[in-house]
Amino acid sequence: MPKPLLLIATVALLAITACGRQSDAIVVIALHPKNPNILYLATNDYIHKSRDEGRTWENISRGMSHSRVIAMAVDPSYPATVYAGTKGDAVYKSYDGGQRWVPQKTGLDDVTITSVVNQLIFDPADSNRLWAATTMGVFESTDGGESWTKRMDGMKEVLMVVSLAIDPTRHGVMYAGTSGGVYKSEDRARTWAKANQGLIAPEVLSSSRALMVNSVLIDPKRSETVYAATLKGLYKTLDGARSWSRIGQALPDQMIIAIALDPSVSGTVYVAGRQGLHKSTDGGQTWRAMNAGLASLNIRSLAISPSDPTTVYLGTNGSGLYRSRDGGAVWEPVPIAVAGPQGSRS
Repeated sequence: MPKPLLLIATVALLAITACGRQSDAIVVIALHPKNPNILYLATNDYIHKSRDEGRTWENISRGMSHSRVIAMAVDPSYPATVYAGTKGDAVYKSYDGGQRWVPQKTGLDDVTITSVVNQLIFDPADSNRLWAATTMGVFESTDGGESWTKRMDGMKEVLMVVSLAIDPTRHGVMYAGTSGGVYKSEDRARTWAKANQGLIAPEVLSSSRALMVNSVLIDPKRSETVYAATLKGLYKTLDGARSWSRIGQALPDQMIIAIALDPSVSGTVYVAGRQGLHKSTDGGQTWRAMNAGLASLNIRSLAISPSDPTTVYLGTNGSGLYRSRDGGAVWEPVPIAVAGPQGSRS
């Protein structure tokens, strides 16, 4: 290769490296509940943190295993406490905003090798109580992750639990998205019952893999309204999962990978997958594509800012992180420029 071309190639390689491997998939986006400057990301390799709204980043994977992080949750009461769920190594917890991580495996030891922790959610009334959705079922901790207890009574047909949601007004009511549809609990996960009417065809209701539900979200303004994102379309209930209706059938891709609800406006829904982001402001009756500025339509993750719902973050499978400050109308790239060695900042 001629020297000028070699120099250009080297500069390009350094630029890519400086951007923190921008081609990595953005697997998880976790936002600080009170400070909009603080963001957490999990890629296929690292956890990253920004303290300045994405202008600079640091790797904060010190103390973690090499298992991939696929779930994160920031304690709403004590935001310096952060949890990470992994693919094959249970749960890790940080007490100092991600600078150091400690394993939280008691009660999960027997499933660690095969278990994937898909999601972590907090009890709105007590952040020391949380639940984990895993490929080996639902687990509950009442002591901030120190120990875990399996909560699968009534869920005998399935093992794989992908998503959990808890009613913000009636904390005993929970929903679980599983490989066999949706289950509902009215006693804080002590017992579960199928809630698949209209969601799954009657002839396959008994199947343990009748319908993979990727995400279950409760409308924060109307808790009887619940959305279920699946690998075969989007569903909605208006009566607390007594019955479901299919919505969004005009969406170009029925494999829904990510979904988010505007916490301030009932009926404003974002869904994403392999054909970009679409938004509805009428509870899923009509949809608009919202992809201006995106270099890739293959979307992996979504998050809405708790402090400003018009600020939305989007993670792709191949072109990094994006932010919109106008509810998804226009997107700008947020390069993952890592400053300093891993874990160097306090």
